[in-house]
Amino acid sequence: MAAKNFRKLFEPYTVKSMTLRNRIVMTPIGTNFAEHTGEVNERIIDYYKQRAKGGTGLITIEAASVYSPQGASGSYQLRIDHDNYIPGLYRLCESIHDCGSKISILLNHAGSAANGKITNIQPVSASDIPSRVGGDIPRALTTDEIYTIVDKFAEAAKRAVTAGFDAVEIQAGHGYLLNQFLSPTTNDRTDEFGGSKENRARFTTLVLKAVRETVGENIPIFLGISADELAEGGNTLDDTLEIVEYFKDYVDVFDVSAGLTCSIQYQYDADYLPDGWKSYMSKSIKEKTGKPCQTSGNIREPEVANRILEDGEADLIAIGRGLIADPEWVNKVQFGNTDDINRCISCNNGCTATLGDEPIRCSINPALVSGSLYKDKKLKKPCNVVVVGGGTAGLEAACTAAEVGCATVLIEKSGELGGLARRVGKMPNKQRLGYFPQYLERRAMKLKNLFICKNTEASIEFIEGFKPDIVVNATGSVPLLPNIPGLKENLEAGNVSTIFDLVDHVDSYPEDLSGKKVVVIGGGNVGLDVVEFFVPRKADVTIVEQKSHFGENLDFITKTGSIEFMNKNKVNQYPNASLLEVKDHSFIVRHDYKDLELDFDYGFVCLGMQSATPSLQELYNHFIYEGVEVLNIGDSAQTRRIIEGVKEGRDILVALERQDFI
Repeated sequence: MAAKNFRKLFEPYTVKSMTLRNRIVMTPIGTNFAEHTGEVNERIIDYYKQRAKGGTGLITIEAASVYSPQGASGSYQLRIDHDNYIPGLYRLCESIHDCGSKISILLNHAGSAANGKITNIQPVSASDIPSRVGGDIPRALTTDEIYTIVDKFAEAAKRAVTAGFDAVEIQAGHGYLLNQFLSPTTNDRTDEFGGSKENRARFTTLVLKAVRETVGENIPIFLGISADELAEGGNTLDDTLEIVEYFKDYVDVFDVSAGLTCSIQYQYDADYLPDGWKSYMSKSIKEKTGKPCQTSGNIREPEVANRILEDGEADLIAIGRGLIADPEWVNKVQFGNTDDINRCISCNNGCTATLGDEPIRCSINPALVSGSLYKDKKLKKPCNVVVVGGGTAGLEAACTAAEVGCATVLIEKSGELGGLARRVGKMPNKQRLGYFPQYLERRAMKLKNLFICKNTEASIEFIEGFKPDIVVNATGSVPLLPNIPGLKENLEAGNVSTIFDLVDHVDSYPEDLSGKKVVVIGGGNVGLDVVEFFVPRKADVTIVEQKSHFGENLDFITKTGSIEFMNKNKVNQYPNASLLEVKDHSFIVRHDYKDLELDFDYGFVCLGMQSATPSLQELYNHFIYEGVEVLNIGDSAQTRRIIEGVKEGRDILVALERQDFI
């Protein structure tokens, strides 16, 4: 059994009155699943129940507002600032306990991270400094107001214990109110709550003391902290090692994280950060305070999690997005199915719901709440499904159809499955993206009623031979190549390249490109991927983008990380610049009303993607007269992200229901 290889991970752990069945903790990530009133509903219960059934030791649910509307971080946030929220929270606790897990709740006041347009009041903070660029300008809390909020935290903690929570966690990190007092970036007060580390720590200390007095000595108190704010002028790890001295007498476990809103790529763990990268911080806090610590940071590999525990760098392993992607992560590790884990690809699309009011989603798990319940659906009558295209959308459609009993055929013209995600995942800086197509292929290979035809053209005659009831077109996309002078000729001559040329020959590029010039036309996600590939090879890299900013349609976390990466590595950046002409070793671009010639040794044109539908119309024309439904999904319908294509693949269930097959 796999558990033998990860003994430390599956050791029970006791803190105060709470004993966990293992060392894995689900981190609090906002879902926006709650009612507009802040109450628990069945959707939020089912969501957390999936992770508890999956074996997680401790479920720490998302932040609950201790003082609304002033401290609310969103329109669909849980609330715990009145007794009327206790019954719903009680039902949630009971459902988690029924699955063998323990449950904690994150108590929070958003401070200046609150949105005034939602709350209709000016946000509050330590000072009048916004916590994020473009955020509302807050007003500084008075001393009396600070003590009122201290009471609010204590009252919320009492409600949590009454509702049945096994522990409470206080949010003092990630740029929320208590952190706004702790951080020099947002606190310029001159009273007893500003200036020295002791003064900046005073608010959090008062909260911890009040909560301890309220919940008693047996209930564990966790404290969430940004051990290193990784922001200019912010607290460093050394600063935090001094600050936690004021907290340690009240805290049972330090939940050690990093980052502020302005350094959010470290808070939400950008894709380039290695598994367990924050563990050195928890080790330092643990050594300084002598208190147990919980660590997080892109942890998805059980080997990394177990090693951190064995080396004493932390006592608990926190996994957030990994349990969103695969609620069964813990069971799969414990019972020997690690190859079946649907590993998080760190795309940050959909799961960072706290940045808006949209409900949480996942690129690689289209059923966050219902899980695998769809597999219980039974066919009412035989159904034949043919899927054309073996990218992530096509694979999801084929696997889903087969899993509910359809006789399914997947036709892929190339020799490998996974489409663009598989190809881009071969780049060293994008290896995590490759996890998902690998998972889909393993999932497909286990289905006896799914037949895969590689290196095969999907002709009408070939498809017709399978007597389909439903045909799914998922032929993906190709690079967009506008009619620019010299572009077509130089692509054909091999003087300039597309993303496909890079990913298909990724191993042929030298590791050291010192003195070589790389120019990338297009500053979207594909162009930024190319930049991130060449910068470590010491090339002189230039990027050109027609819009005023880079990373159009990228999530905020990835965009922030990419811009920081380019600035840090002195990438030459030309926003508001358009490509006029392509020569054999230079691009002519117009920037600030001037025409520039940018010489290159390696030139890339990354102007986006366009749908590839070579036979879609033929499919429609042929099968419409046979009563066969033709679905067009993924990038072949519209070029977007993995999250949309995978959802459309799973939505083949809708077509099956529509035709009364299930």
